[in-house]
Amino acid sequence: MAISAWTPLLVALICVWISGAGVDAQVPGPRTRYQPNWASLDQRPLPQWYDDAKVGIFLHYGVYSVPSFGSEWFWTNWKNLRNPEYVQFMQRNYKPDFTYQEFASQFTAELFNATKWALLFKDSGARYVVLTSKHHDGFTLWPSKNSYGWNSMDVGPKRDIVKELAAAIRKESDLRFGLYYSLFEWFNPLWTDDKLHLLMQQHFVERKVRPEQMELVQQYLPEIIWSDGDWEAPAKYWRSEEFIAWLYNDSPVRDTVVTNDRWGFGTACMHGDFYNCADRFNPGVLQAHKWENAFTLDRTSWGQRFDVSLADFMTSKEVVKEIITTVSCNGNVLINVGPTKFGTILPIFEERLRDMGRWLKFNGEGIYGSVPWIYQNDTITRNVWYTRQKEASNGKITVYAFVLEYPYDTNELDIYPLGKDINIFRNVMLTGIDMGTGGEILNEQRTEVVMLGMEDTKIKWTADHNRLHIVFPPKNHIDKRGLDYAWTFKITIT
Repeated sequence: MAISAWTPLLVALICVWISGAGVDAQVPGPRTRYQPNWASLDQRPLPQWYDDAKVGIFLHYGVYSVPSFGSEWFWTNWKNLRNPEYVQFMQRNYKPDFTYQEFASQFTAELFNATKWALLFKDSGARYVVLTSKHHDGFTLWPSKNSYGWNSMDVGPKRDIVKELAAAIRKESDLRFGLYYSLFEWFNPLWTDDKLHLLMQQHFVERKVRPEQMELVQQYLPEIIWSDGDWEAPAKYWRSEEFIAWLYNDSPVRDTVVTNDRWGFGTACMHGDFYNCADRFNPGVLQAHKWENAFTLDRTSWGQRFDVSLADFMTSKEVVKEIITTVSCNGNVLINVGPTKFGTILPIFEERLRDMGRWLKFNGEGIYGSVPWIYQNDTITRNVWYTRQKEASNGKITVYAFVLEYPYDTNELDIYPLGKDINIFRNVMLTGIDMGTGGEILNEQRTEVVMLGMEDTKIKWTADHNRLHIVFPPKNHIDKRGLDYAWTFKITIT
């Protein structure tokens, strides 16, 4: 069948969808050796596991967890920017000559239990975890050979946090393990000296950054390298292209590793296996290149802090909405939690993660391994978003409609999964489905509607051309199943 005349807008959308726009293609073949330049590196196909995973957990953990005030940028906010709130906090609570380095001995992590963390992340429904191996203060969570006296083995916990968590994640779950690494360090003399020389020398990269990057990859085998702290220098200074070429060609994780886009100023939203673009990036529209929405459960801070109120935390419903709106537009979510200096995760964070896990248990079929539909959200009915199954089977196509707001007044809803206007003039092939020469596209003979979590309950629905009218099951039945935050309808068309 050929694609014939339809409304111009829909024809354009169908053509884009069929051609694979919005989902980077993967073409199997012999191993390619990538050259240390963006033109070559950008040709690498995205490892499939990452596109399928959709949901990750981010962990900001370090010396900044000790003051637990403001944010993980505590040191520079206090000493560089002289932020009055931070200055006053230190004046009220610490002796006049107290230094940031003295916090390290109080970073005890005596209650840190990597197995307990791993089991929580497994229950959350996440498919990968990213730990901050080193933030902008330079303190490393492993015994770095290039950070003597300023790492978690020499001072504070006296433990290799990276090793323990990596081992627990791999033992207790199928989650992928990744590492965040900050390129720059606020107060490292090698870095500040390179800046004084206008970045014409690369002593900091040669003696600190590159040795630590290689050490992390070779010792801990992370499958995500989440780079940050790049914005004060170009990628050429950081020698990012050389490092990524080694990752893709010769590293022990070359077949599965993925990288983000923070490799020097000007690389964000331009280079990398997936794009972060900015913190909390969620454009709300389809993105052609794979991207990731990294956001915090504490709305303003990545590190754990105690100067918070309940209003500072995302609700479970907001978390689920962020997942749906991100995945519908070809993104993954990376949901940040800040553990305490003791090595525990606060109950409010645990509650959010467990609520997310319960929701994904029922609705994950429409999230994991899904791809964008020809429409990301409903063009008529607000707060309805769509994904679809990756592969059509036996001539079927399956679309998932996520309803973010429950229709309490009527218990009924109209949705338009095929768009507002469809006019059929001749046989049309849409996503592998012969739509025929006329009549209704959505009808009882060709369409099945199921509510995820209520598969044993027959859903009442009617169709009028493009409009699908759905009657929800009784709300008390839905509540009894524990279905909350967003409700998913699986629409199968043959």
